[in-house]
Amino acid sequence: MVTGGARRIGRAIAMAMAAAGADVAFTYLSSAEDARRTLADLKARGVRALALRCDVRDEKSVAAALRQLKVKFGGLDVLVNNAGAYDTMDFEKITTRQWDDMFATNTRGPFLMSRLAAPLLRARKGRIINIASLGGLRPWASHAHYCGSKAALIMLTQVTAKALAPEVSVNCVSPGMISTGSSQPTAFLRHVARKTPMKRAGTPAEVAAAVMFFATGPHFITGQVLGVDGGLALES
Repeated sequence: MVTGGARRIGRAIAMAMAAAGADVAFTYLSSAEDARRTLADLKARGVRALALRCDVRDEKSVAAALRQLKVKFGGLDVLVNNAGAYDTMDFEKITTRQWDDMFATNTRGPFLMSRLAAPLLRARKGRIINIASLGGLRPWASHAHYCGSKAALIMLTQVTAKALAPEVSVNCVSPGMISTGSSQPTAFLRHVARKTPMKRAGTPAEVAAAVMFFATGPHFITGQVLGVDGGLALES
């Protein structure tokens, strides 16, 4: 199960899972056309695939999606909490609603999905992989609500790793600047690229490769955060 799997990084993760031979379910919220394309591409890989409209912020919606997944596939081996929101805003201009909306998607969503999926994952000795951000480890002055939500997700990863052990391993992939090809780079992103030791943005495929490491590597690895940032975390 890949949340937010219809496009961008989520799609790359879903396709990497299918390429490895896994049946794949993914959620989407408003990207219905992208979801149809991704579903067709997954099926073309020769695996079973399921697209689920789901609002990860809503407990009933998450529960309904997991029920459909269980009916279709019978169980769950890997949950990738990828669905997320991103925004740039001066600190003093962030409204309470913007703050709450960011945390609802980036932190409550992974919490709800992980908690409700826990019985399915325990039964299969499964894995949870959260997609956080370098912004959860480094303070970006113009992204207080985003950085705060991703920092909370990293802590949630560590707490969940302890809470669901030993049956379920829980890890986190923390991308830096990733080029999704969806828009022209902002001045902030160009600035970040110049500071990155590898002197470029990462790709969705590189994030997906990190996810696949946690999905297929030793189950003994848990509570870890893997950066996919071109060395940007090394910069002051």
